[in-house]
Amino acid sequence: MQVILLERVAKLGQMGDVVDVKPGFARNYLLLQGKALTASKENIAHFEEQKAQLEARNLETKKEAEALAARLDGQQFIVIRSASDGGNLYGSVTTRDAADKATEEGFSIDRKQVIIRTPIKVLGLHEVEVHLHPEVMCLITLNVARSPEEAEVQASGKSIQELAAEEEAQAEFEVSELFDDLGSAASDDEGSDD
Repeated sequence: MQVILLERVAKLGQMGDVVDVKPGFARNYLLLQGKALTASKENIAHFEEQKAQLEARNLETKKEAEALAARLDGQQFIVIRSASDGGNLYGSVTTRDAADKATEEGFSIDRKQVIIRTPIKVLGLHEVEVHLHPEVMCLITLNVARSPEEAEVQASGKSIQELAAEEEAQAEFEVSELFDDLGSAASDDEGSDD
């Protein structure tokens, strides 16, 4: 099925291109979302009449998206979740969670604009893509932690697993010091019996 694109579509073409796509993709996505028109003579003529307005609207939305991307790029958002001692989440962090956190902080983004390349199922810092316009993309960081205190530790560069290992090593050191003290006290007692 041939369609004429009303905006740039990734991996498909630019505004005004007439492209061949599968009928289901055209019917269920491109036509439904208003990203394309069927490539009939009437629609192509209609597009040519509207081309200047469509390009102006596209340029305006692109500028708005670039302004938002300049503010949003590199931002870090804290997501509090329940997790096991090993750092595995009970569930996962979704695009909706990322969009909601960004919206709470004053950035207007939709969950459909957020792209999580690999599922977020562990505590830590995770980079996430936000596509604000077909030609504008930025990165945000999700700081997934069990508490705000853990989020601060992770933001400083340490992982929860490293912190737990350090605490465990410190506890073992304190226990060994205690046994060393007890052992030397016992040897002192044995020496005084002679």
